[in-house]
Amino acid sequence: MIVRLVGANPGLLLHPDGGAGERVAFVSVWRVDWSPHGKGTALVLWHAGHTRVVGARPELGRWLADEFTRHFPEVRGLPWPEPRVTTAPVDLELDLASGMRARGADVEVEITGPMDRRLIRVEEFDLGGVANQLSTVYVPCRSGTLRIDGRPVAGVPRVTTSPRPSSTAFLADAEVWCGPDR
Repeated sequence: MIVRLVGANPGLLLHPDGGAGERVAFVSVWRVDWSPHGKGTALVLWHAGHTRVVGARPELGRWLADEFTRHFPEVRGLPWPEPRVTTAPVDLELDLASGMRARGADVEVEITGPMDRRLIRVEEFDLGGVANQLSTVYVPCRSGTLRIDGRPVAGVPRVTTSPRPSSTAFLADAEVWCGPDR
């Protein structure tokens, strides 16, 4: 296995008010400290049947969308059209004690209220038929909001507390993705 990416990948999956029902939006926030495609920050967004990438380095953002985010369970089975790319810097503040804020172009994401911290290791994470290893520090959070063009996207994360806290608003840091030698 070779290291494909080192960084952080907080995420926010929103459901209709009350946390039940279909998926409304998903945003994957990336801080890439190292990858064969360079480093940087990016947002990968699915909302209302459209996909979007925001980042100062469009080629990195596209790689993150195509190789990772589009295969995540949060968007599995949803339409995934070719992402619209917006070239803009993404400002990211990540603190495992308090939460995360990210802003890029007209997209703003906030995840707050950490409930737990634990190491997650997935030996065979399926990324489009290719098994990858993933290890990350997972921090489920109580709340998350997504704003597009200054307007909040209606929806809330799904939060559970038993048997262990879990949420569709989460921080993920110290993240390492490894894939097969190519």
